[in-house]
Amino acid sequence: MSIDNVCRYLSEQYPESFATWLLGRTPADVKDLKTELSVEPVRADCIILLNPQEEILHLEFQVAPVSIPPMPIRMLDYYARLRRQYSFYPIEQVVIYLKETTANAVFIEQFTDTNTVHRFRAIRIWEQDPAPLLASVGLLPLAVLARTDSPESLLSQVAAQVDMIEEPSQQRNISACTQLLAGLKYNNNLITSLLREELMQESVVYQRIIRQGIEQGKREEALSVVMRLLPRRIGIVAPELRSQIEDLSLTQLEDLSEALLDFSTSSDLTRWLNNMVQI
Repeated sequence: MSIDNVCRYLSEQYPESFATWLLGRTPADVKDLKTELSVEPVRADCIILLNPQEEILHLEFQVAPVSIPPMPIRMLDYYARLRRQYSFYPIEQVVIYLKETTANAVFIEQFTDTNTVHRFRAIRIWEQDPAPLLASVGLLPLAVLARTDSPESLLSQVAAQVDMIEEPSQQRNISACTQLLAGLKYNNNLITSLLREELMQESVVYQRIIRQGIEQGKREEALSVVMRLLPRRIGIVAPELRSQIEDLSLTQLEDLSEALLDFSTSSDLTRWLNNMVQI
Protein backbone atom coordinates (compact mmCIF):
# COMPACT_ATOMS: atom_id res chain seq x y z
CA MET A 1 0.00 0.00 0.00
CA SER A 2 1.10 3.57 -0.68
CA ILE A 3 0.01 4.40 2.87
CA ASP A 4 2.68 2.04 4.20
CA ASN A 5 5.32 3.97 2.27
CA VAL A 6 4.05 7.28 3.68
CA CYS A 7 4.39 5.92 7.21
CA ARG A 8 7.80 4.42 6.49
CA TYR A 9 8.95 7.80 5.24
CA LEU A 10 7.68 9.58 8.37
CA SER A 11 9.21 7.07 10.79
CA GLU A 12 12.55 7.14 8.94
CA GLN A 13 12.66 10.94 8.92
CA TYR A 14 11.34 11.50 12.45
CA PRO A 15 12.32 8.46 14.57
CA GLU A 16 12.68 10.60 17.73
CA SER A 17 9.05 11.72 17.41
CA PHE A 18 7.75 8.18 17.09
CA ALA A 19 9.89 6.93 19.97
CA THR A 20 8.76 9.76 22.27
CA TRP A 21 5.09 9.21 21.40
CA LEU A 22 5.09 5.41 21.71
CA LEU A 23 7.47 4.94 24.63
CA GLY A 24 6.59 8.02 26.67
CA ARG A 25 10.15 9.25 26.91
CA THR A 26 12.55 11.17 24.71
CA PRO A 27 15.60 9.09 23.75
CA ALA A 28 19.03 10.65 24.00
CA ASP A 29 19.92 9.31 20.57
CA VAL A 30 18.33 7.20 17.85
CA LYS A 31 19.59 5.28 14.85
CA ASP A 32 17.53 3.94 11.96
CA LEU A 33 18.57 0.31 11.43
CA LYS A 34 18.27 -1.67 8.21
CA THR A 35 14.73 -2.95 7.86
CA GLU A 36 15.63 -6.03 5.81
CA LEU A 37 15.97 -8.87 8.27
CA SER A 38 18.18 -11.93 7.82
CA VAL A 39 17.38 -15.44 6.57
CA GLU A 40 14.75 -15.14 3.80
CA PRO A 41 14.47 -11.44 2.97
CA VAL A 42 11.65 -9.88 4.98
CA ARG A 43 11.30 -6.12 5.23
CA ALA A 44 9.95 -4.51 8.37
CA ASP A 45 8.33 -1.07 8.17
CA CYS A 46 10.65 0.65 10.65
CA ILE A 47 13.38 -0.47 13.08
CA ILE A 48 14.88 2.16 15.39
CA LEU A 49 17.79 1.77 17.80
CA LEU A 50 17.24 3.98 20.84
CA ASN A 51 20.19 5.21 22.90
CA PRO A 52 22.76 2.91 21.25
CA GLN A 53 22.95 -0.52 22.90
CA GLU A 54 19.80 0.07 24.94
CA GLU A 55 16.56 -0.77 23.09
CA ILE A 56 15.09 -1.49 19.67
CA LEU A 57 11.70 -0.11 18.60
CA HIS A 58 10.06 -2.04 15.75
CA LEU A 59 7.04 -0.47 14.03
CA GLU A 60 4.55 -1.95 11.59
CA PHE A 61 1.88 0.20 9.93
CA GLN A 62 -1.29 -1.53 8.82
CA VAL A 63 -4.31 -0.28 6.87
CA ALA A 64 -6.28 -3.51 6.43
CA PRO A 65 -7.20 -5.34 9.65
CA VAL A 66 -6.31 -8.72 8.16
CA SER A 67 -3.02 -9.72 6.53
CA ILE A 68 -1.49 -12.88 5.11
CA PRO A 69 0.15 -14.31 7.11
CA PRO A 70 -1.80 -12.95 10.12
CA MET A 71 -0.18 -10.08 11.98
CA PRO A 72 0.57 -12.05 15.20
CA ILE A 73 2.59 -14.61 13.21
CA ARG A 74 4.36 -11.82 11.34
CA MET A 75 5.30 -10.10 14.60
CA LEU A 76 6.68 -13.34 16.01
CA ASP A 77 8.70 -13.83 12.81
CA TYR A 78 10.06 -10.27 12.96
CA TYR A 79 10.94 -10.73 16.62
CA ALA A 80 12.86 -13.95 16.01
CA ARG A 81 14.85 -12.33 13.20
CA LEU A 82 15.56 -9.22 15.25
CA ARG A 83 16.62 -11.32 18.21
CA ARG A 84 19.01 -13.26 15.98
CA GLN A 85 20.65 -10.07 14.68
CA TYR A 86 20.49 -7.92 17.82
CA SER A 87 20.68 -10.48 20.60
CA PHE A 88 21.58 -8.11 23.45
CA TYR A 89 18.90 -5.44 22.95
CA PRO A 90 15.41 -5.35 24.48
CA ILE A 91 12.86 -5.20 21.64
CA GLU A 92 9.60 -3.24 21.74
CA GLN A 93 7.18 -4.08 18.91
CA VAL A 94 4.18 -1.92 17.95
CA VAL A 95 1.57 -2.40 15.23
CA ILE A 96 -0.20 0.86 14.32
CA TYR A 97 -3.57 0.30 12.64
CA LEU A 98 -4.50 3.31 10.54
CA LYS A 99 -8.06 2.81 9.26
CA GLU A 100 -10.92 2.63 11.73
CA THR A 101 -12.60 -0.75 12.02
CA THR A 102 -14.29 -2.96 14.59
CA ALA A 103 -12.62 -6.13 13.25
CA ASN A 104 -11.35 -8.41 15.99
CA ALA A 105 -7.92 -8.64 14.36
CA VAL A 106 -6.94 -5.09 15.39
CA PHE A 107 -7.44 -5.94 19.08
CA ILE A 108 -5.08 -8.93 19.09
CA GLU A 109 -1.79 -8.29 20.91
CA GLN A 110 -0.22 -11.70 21.16
CA PHE A 111 0.50 -14.91 19.27
CA THR A 112 -0.27 -18.10 21.19
CA ASP A 113 0.72 -21.59 20.14
CA THR A 114 1.39 -24.87 21.94
CA ASN A 115 4.85 -23.89 23.13
CA THR A 116 4.97 -20.17 22.40
CA VAL A 117 3.38 -16.96 23.62
CA HIS A 118 4.61 -13.77 21.97
CA ARG A 119 3.29 -10.32 22.91
CA PHE A 120 3.35 -7.00 21.09
CA ARG A 121 1.43 -3.72 21.26
CA ALA A 122 -1.44 -2.84 18.95
CA ILE A 123 -2.32 0.84 18.58
CA ARG A 124 -5.56 1.86 16.89
CA ILE A 125 -4.83 5.36 15.73
CA TRP A 126 -8.52 6.40 15.81
CA GLU A 127 -8.49 5.85 19.60
CA GLN A 128 -5.41 8.01 20.21
CA ASP A 129 -5.39 11.47 21.75
CA PRO A 130 -4.40 13.85 18.93
CA ALA A 131 -2.48 16.20 21.26
CA PRO A 132 0.89 14.34 21.21
CA LEU A 133 0.64 13.98 17.45
CA LEU A 134 -0.13 17.65 16.94
CA ALA A 135 2.89 18.56 19.07
CA SER A 136 5.41 17.06 16.61
CA VAL A 137 5.92 17.95 12.96
CA GLY A 138 6.81 14.36 12.13
CA LEU A 139 3.54 13.06 13.59
CA LEU A 140 1.22 15.72 12.14
CA PRO A 141 0.07 13.51 9.23
CA LEU A 142 -1.04 10.80 11.69
CA ALA A 143 -2.97 13.36 13.74
CA VAL A 144 -5.68 13.58 11.05
CA LEU A 145 -6.61 9.96 11.88
CA ALA A 146 -6.71 10.42 15.68
CA ARG A 147 -9.70 10.50 18.04
CA THR A 148 -12.02 13.48 17.61
CA ASP A 149 -15.65 14.53 17.89
CA SER A 150 -15.12 17.03 15.09
CA PRO A 151 -13.09 15.52 12.22
CA GLU A 152 -13.29 18.65 10.08
CA SER A 153 -11.95 20.81 12.90
CA LEU A 154 -9.08 18.39 13.49
CA LEU A 155 -8.14 18.35 9.81
CA SER A 156 -8.33 22.16 9.77
CA GLN A 157 -6.03 22.34 12.80
CA VAL A 158 -3.48 20.06 11.16
CA ALA A 159 -3.66 22.08 7.93
CA ALA A 160 -3.02 25.30 9.87
CA GLN A 161 0.06 23.78 11.51
CA VAL A 162 1.35 22.53 8.16
CA ASP A 163 1.04 26.09 6.85
CA MET A 164 3.25 27.29 9.71
CA ILE A 165 6.18 24.99 8.86
CA GLU A 166 8.93 27.36 7.78
CA GLU A 167 11.30 25.06 5.89
CA PRO A 168 9.83 24.73 2.35
CA SER A 169 10.85 21.15 1.53
CA GLN A 170 9.73 19.91 4.96
CA GLN A 171 6.41 21.69 4.53
CA ARG A 172 5.85 20.14 1.09
CA ASN A 173 6.64 16.63 2.28
CA ILE A 174 4.58 16.83 5.48
CA SER A 175 1.67 18.27 3.50
CA ALA A 176 1.89 15.44 0.95
CA CYS A 177 1.95 12.80 3.71
CA THR A 178 -0.98 14.49 5.44
CA GLN A 179 -3.07 14.57 2.28
CA LEU A 180 -2.42 10.91 1.48
CA LEU A 181 -3.20 9.71 5.01
CA ALA A 182 -6.26 11.96 5.23
CA GLY A 183 -7.65 10.05 2.25
CA LEU A 184 -8.27 7.12 4.60
CA LYS A 185 -10.89 9.12 6.52
CA TYR A 186 -11.97 12.32 4.75
CA ASN A 187 -13.57 13.09 1.40
CA ASN A 188 -11.43 14.64 -1.30
CA ASN A 189 -13.31 17.94 -1.43
CA LEU A 190 -12.65 18.62 2.23
CA ILE A 191 -8.98 17.69 1.92
CA THR A 192 -8.40 19.96 -1.06
CA SER A 193 -10.29 22.83 0.60
CA LEU A 194 -7.98 22.79 3.61
CA LEU A 195 -4.60 21.57 2.33
CA ARG A 196 -2.81 23.34 -0.50
CA GLU A 197 -2.73 21.22 -3.64
CA GLU A 198 0.46 22.79 -4.97
CA LEU A 199 2.41 21.46 -2.00
CA MET A 200 1.48 17.92 -3.02
CA GLN A 201 2.56 18.60 -6.59
CA GLU A 202 5.96 19.89 -5.49
CA SER A 203 6.66 17.17 -2.92
CA VAL A 204 9.34 14.52 -3.49
CA VAL A 205 7.34 12.16 -1.26
CA TYR A 206 4.68 11.66 -3.91
CA GLN A 207 7.16 10.53 -6.55
CA ARG A 208 9.05 8.48 -3.97
CA ILE A 209 5.89 6.50 -3.21
CA ILE A 210 5.33 5.78 -6.88
CA ARG A 211 8.96 4.75 -7.37
CA GLN A 212 8.94 2.46 -4.36
CA GLY A 213 5.85 0.70 -5.60
CA ILE A 214 7.41 0.18 -9.00
CA GLU A 215 10.79 -0.90 -7.62
CA GLN A 216 9.02 -3.47 -5.46
CA GLY A 217 7.25 -4.83 -8.51
CA LYS A 218 3.87 -3.85 -7.13
CA ARG A 219 1.76 -2.57 -9.97
CA GLU A 220 -1.19 -2.20 -7.61
CA GLU A 221 0.87 0.31 -5.60
CA ALA A 222 1.07 2.74 -8.49
CA LEU A 223 -2.56 2.07 -9.46
CA SER A 224 -3.73 2.72 -5.90
CA VAL A 225 -2.00 6.11 -5.70
CA VAL A 226 -3.21 7.16 -9.16
CA MET A 227 -6.82 6.25 -8.33
CA ARG A 228 -6.57 8.08 -5.01
CA LEU A 229 -5.26 11.31 -6.53
CA LEU A 230 -7.20 11.49 -9.80
CA PRO A 231 -10.54 12.41 -8.18
CA ARG A 232 -8.81 15.30 -6.46
CA ARG A 233 -7.73 16.67 -9.82
CA ILE A 234 -10.75 15.98 -12.04
CA GLY A 235 -13.60 14.83 -9.79
CA ILE A 236 -15.35 11.48 -10.19
CA VAL A 237 -13.57 9.15 -12.61
CA ALA A 238 -16.05 7.63 -15.05
CA PRO A 239 -16.24 3.79 -15.02
CA GLU A 240 -15.02 3.51 -18.62
CA LEU A 241 -11.96 5.67 -17.83
CA ARG A 242 -11.29 3.69 -14.66
CA SER A 243 -11.37 0.50 -16.72
CA GLN A 244 -8.78 1.90 -19.15
CA ILE A 245 -6.52 2.97 -16.30
CA GLU A 246 -6.68 -0.49 -14.72
CA ASP A 247 -5.40 -1.94 -18.00
CA LEU A 248 -2.31 0.29 -18.08
CA SER A 249 1.14 -1.19 -17.68
CA LEU A 250 3.40 -0.29 -14.80
CA THR A 251 5.39 2.15 -16.94
CA GLN A 252 2.21 3.82 -18.16
CA LEU A 253 0.94 4.18 -14.61
CA GLU A 254 4.18 5.87 -13.67
CA ASP A 255 3.77 8.28 -16.59
CA LEU A 256 0.16 8.95 -15.59
CA SER A 257 1.16 9.66 -12.00
CA GLU A 258 3.27 12.55 -13.29
CA ALA A 259 0.87 13.75 -15.97
CA LEU A 260 -2.19 13.90 -13.70
CA LEU A 261 -0.67 16.75 -11.71
CA ASP A 262 -1.48 18.99 -14.70
CA PHE A 263 -5.05 17.69 -15.19
CA SER A 264 -8.02 19.88 -14.34
CA THR A 265 -10.93 18.07 -16.07
CA SER A 266 -11.83 14.55 -17.15
CA SER A 267 -11.16 15.65 -20.73
CA ASP A 268 -7.47 15.95 -19.87
CA LEU A 269 -7.47 12.34 -18.69
CA THR A 270 -9.37 11.19 -21.79
CA ARG A 271 -6.87 12.89 -24.09
CA TRP A 272 -3.96 11.39 -22.21
CA LEU A 273 -5.42 7.88 -22.43
CA ASN A 274 -6.17 8.32 -26.15
CA ASN A 275 -2.58 9.36 -26.73
CA MET A 276 -1.41 6.24 -24.88
CA VAL A 277 -3.43 4.07 -27.22
CA GLN A 278 -1.89 5.74 -30.26
CA ILE A 279 1.70 5.31 -29.06
